[in-house]
Amino acid sequence: MKIALFSDIHANLPAFEEMLTDLDSRPIDAVYCLGDLVGYNVWPNEIIAEMQRRKVPCIAGNHDVKVNGLVTTDASLKEPGKKHAYHIIEGPGRKYLSTLPAYIRLEYSLDGKPLNIVLAHGSTRSIDEYVLIDTDEDYVLELMQETNADVLCVGHSHKPYHRVIVDEKGNKKHVVNTGSVGKPKDGNSKGCYVLLTIEPNGNSDPLSVEFIRLDYDIEKAAKAIEDSPLPNEFAEMLRQAK
Repeated sequence: MKIALFSDIHANLPAFEEMLTDLDSRPIDAVYCLGDLVGYNVWPNEIIAEMQRRKVPCIAGNHDVKVNGLVTTDASLKEPGKKHAYHIIEGPGRKYLSTLPAYIRLEYSLDGKPLNIVLAHGSTRSIDEYVLIDTDEDYVLELMQETNADVLCVGHSHKPYHRVIVDEKGNKKHVVNTGSVGKPKDGNSKGCYVLLTIEPNGNSDPLSVEFIRLDYDIEKAAKAIEDSPLPNEFAEMLRQAK
């Protein structure tokens, strides 16, 4: 089985479209989004509409929940600043974002044994928490034990990694960060998403992880920011992947 995971699109339509084109070219069994469809760029409505059209299961990111209760006026739509990214989200999109769950749990059976995959934006405890490549192992295992996760997949940091931690029983636990489709922060400006492959391998590890990096029209995305009321620094962050 092949599962595609992506997150942190941040209203970057050129990057999102390149990822979808690549996804559509591959034999993939399931697709999930780990949140943050909006913020930082000017195409949140187009991205939300395509997510709904494709019926991609999605969890809420910390930027997605910022829209809850937001009051938009003619004046606020024109006001310069980072909040412009939220004010431009239309009513149907706001309603959709308000329905997104905090996390998704996937349960599989492999060679008669359960394989539980938990998807969260920050962590299963908090939408804003960072689970990084160097987060304390015991703490990560504690998070995973709380949800009985064999595999924990997160986003939020925009820095992709795959980490294997061995628990006290000698079981391998996988932690995967999907990186970011639309706003990488790892010094590589290419968009990123993840392919998980699950297959029986006897006594070996049944899970393999592949990070897909994709070129897209960065200047188109950056110029859209510069032509909007959003801060120009958002454009430079795209160019420099910071």
